[in-house]
Amino acid sequence: MSNINLDKPRYDQKTYMGRAKHFFMLTNPLNIFASSKELDEAKKIVHEFRRSHKMPPGYDEDKLWRTKYLYDSAFHPDTGEKMFVLGRMAAQAPMNTLITGGMITFYKTTPATVFWQWTNQTFNAVVNYTNRSGDAPISTTQLLASYCAACGGALSTALYLNSKVKNMPPIFASLVPFAAVCGANFINIPMMRSSELIGGTPVFTPQGERVGDSKRAARLGIALVCVSRVFMAIPGMTLTPFITSIATKRGMFKRRPWAVMPFQLGLVGICVSFATPLCCALFEQQVSISVSKLEPHIQEEVKKKHPDVKELVFNKGL
Repeated sequence: MSNINLDKPRYDQKTYMGRAKHFFMLTNPLNIFASSKELDEAKKIVHEFRRSHKMPPGYDEDKLWRTKYLYDSAFHPDTGEKMFVLGRMAAQAPMNTLITGGMITFYKTTPATVFWQWTNQTFNAVVNYTNRSGDAPISTTQLLASYCAACGGALSTALYLNSKVKNMPPIFASLVPFAAVCGANFINIPMMRSSELIGGTPVFTPQGERVGDSKRAARLGIALVCVSRVFMAIPGMTLTPFITSIATKRGMFKRRPWAVMPFQLGLVGICVSFATPLCCALFEQQVSISVSKLEPHIQEEVKKKHPDVKELVFNKGL
């Protein structure tokens, strides 16, 4: 069993295809249907194998890796805590299908815009907090302030853009939710992970020894997550309105106007199911950063204890 290392992903994380395979397993929507008993059993199997390096009875290598990915999908990599089910990346595809479908279908009235943007940002806040990097706690006051700022920024962006596209062709108006989501990501993610920006995120040597907490690493990790989330939203929120507009002009829904919504939901579902793992794979989960780019006190710590180490690694979060 020496060739199986459960401390690292099964697939090569230095290549895009390896990361894509990794995240297709990690974000598999079926993982959210696993019971607490199954998740606890997966945790037990993974911890036991790490300790003994013996294959559990009834398991082979493929089944062991499936169990490991089920474990990774539900337990936070830094804290080890079982994550809230709707905050797990495995819930992204089904939840974003419903929410994105609602945003691009009901965007014409102010109440509808407010409701769907609030719903989306509340969900995003849960996901961003659940998938934060590091193990530093965040106070209830700080969490509430971050949530209010994130939702306020998203709603302001959406309502402002709606007021500017009233006299434009419908296709432009239908893209307002996408523009609002892009802008909101750069508010929601940093706000919900503000504890990292204030206190730093843990940085480690390549051998896994914790060196300290870095604010610079936190800023880099959050920036990379913001970029991947924007790319994640592009297919469902831009292709869907465009394809729906073409289908409507060709009379596809003339006899069945009610079919527009399920048609859009289907398109969004397909887009999100592929965009989630493919965009998570844009950057490595464990990001390498040069020691020279980190804070002086961390550089000093590395020089003192690990003089040969030139790069540290950290979990950027999802």
